[in-house]
Amino acid sequence: MNALAPNDPPADGRSGTPAPSPSGGDPIADFLALRTPEGTALLDELRDHDPARELATATRLRRTHPAALVSAALGQARLRQRAVAKFGAEDAYRMFFTPNGVEQATRTSVATHRARRFAAAGEVRHVADLCCGIGGDAIALARAGIRVLAVDRDPLTAEVARANAAVLGLDDLIEVRCADVAAVDTSSCDAVFVDPARRGGRGRIFDPEAYSPPLSWATGAALAAPLAALKIAPGIPHEAIPEQAEAEWISDGGDVKEAVLWFGEGFTAGAYRATLLPADATLWSGAPLPAPPVGPVGRYLYEPDGAVIRAHLVADLVARCEGRLIDETIAYITSDRPYTSPYTAGYEITDRLPFSVKKLKALLREREVGVLTVKKRGSAVEPEELRRRMKLRGPNSATVFLTRVAGAPTMLIGHPMTGHD
Repeated sequence: MNALAPNDPPADGRSGTPAPSPSGGDPIADFLALRTPEGTALLDELRDHDPARELATATRLRRTHPAALVSAALGQARLRQRAVAKFGAEDAYRMFFTPNGVEQATRTSVATHRARRFAAAGEVRHVADLCCGIGGDAIALARAGIRVLAVDRDPLTAEVARANAAVLGLDDLIEVRCADVAAVDTSSCDAVFVDPARRGGRGRIFDPEAYSPPLSWATGAALAAPLAALKIAPGIPHEAIPEQAEAEWISDGGDVKEAVLWFGEGFTAGAYRATLLPADATLWSGAPLPAPPVGPVGRYLYEPDGAVIRAHLVADLVARCEGRLIDETIAYITSDRPYTSPYTAGYEITDRLPFSVKKLKALLREREVGVLTVKKRGSAVEPEELRRRMKLRGPNSATVFLTRVAGAPTMLIGHPMTGHD
C-alpha cells in the first residue's frame, strides 16, 4: 500500500525540523552524545535527581562534563521521570524521549491491548507504524512477536525511536525509517497503524481534518491495507467516524485515554466498543442503541465508565441493571436493585435535595461528614469550591452528586456500594 497524501507539518515536532536542543546546538548531536558511555553514566547518575535542585546539580556536573551534555542529560532525566506514568519505571529509565514524544506516546497498557488485537486479527506478521513517534506502539507490537516498520518524518524523533528499539533489545523486530508517510511503500506489510498528530502550536486539535495527517488521508491509507487501525482523540464526533470502521474507546484505570478505528476482516463496520483496562472488559454493540428510558431516582445510582459514555453504550447498562436515566441529557443511571459491573461505579443514595449550598452544609454537619467526594454532571459548580465552603468536620464520609434530575438542579447524597468492583 502506498500512502495517499503527506502528513502536513504541524507544530508538534513531526514537521521534519528537530526541536531546539537544551544547549542551543544540534539536537541530534546532543542526543547521540547521551548514548556514549559518558552520557549513559550521566543519565544513570541522574535517575533519582530532584528537579528542585537542578541548578545546583547542573553546576556540579559541569565541572567534570561538557555543558551541552549536562543540559541534554538533565532534560532527558526530566522526561524519563514524566514517562514513568506511561511506560513504568523499568522501561522509562532505559528509554529516550522528546517532550512531544512523552506527551503523545501511547501508554504501555493501551499499546499492549492494541498489539494483542492486531495479533488476534489473523495472519499479522508485519505492521507499518506510520507517525511512530518515539516508538511506544512499535515496542508493544514487537513484544507481541510482530515485525514493525516504524516511520516518522522528524529526524530526531526517528533517532529516538531507533534508540528505544535498541535499548529494549527489539531492534531485530523494529526497522525505523525517517521519511514522510506519503513516500513509504507499505505493500509488504500485513497491516497499517496510523497515529496522527493531534496537537498544534495552540494545543489540542479537535477537527479530525486538522490532524497531521488528516483523518481522511489516514482512512484512505487504512482502506488500502488488508488490516488497519487509526488512533484518534476520544472526543471525536460520531458523525466523523468513517462508516467502514469499528470504533473502540479505551479507558485505563477509569480515565478515557484514546479511541481507535479498526478496518478490515474480523472487525465490524459501524460497531462501537468500550474497552476497560486493566480488567480488559469489553462492551460492544453492532448497531446504534435506542434511547434509554428516563425516570425517578431510585435507591442506587450508577456512574458509567467514560469509555462507555463515549461509545454511546449507556443504554446497554440501563437494560442490564433494569434501570433508567435520571435525566435524558445526563449519563447517570438509577435503579431500584443493586447491580455490579466493571463498567460502572455504584452508589447507594440516601438523600435527594434541590441544589442548595446551605441545605447541603446543614446535612453534612448533622451527619458529621469530614470527608466529602464531589462528583458532577450537568452542573457548573466547581467541586473544590463547594468542598471548601462546606467546612467539613467529623469522622464520616459521603459522596454528593451535583447534577440535574428531570431538568432540575439537584443534589444526590450517598456512599459507594459495599463490595462493588
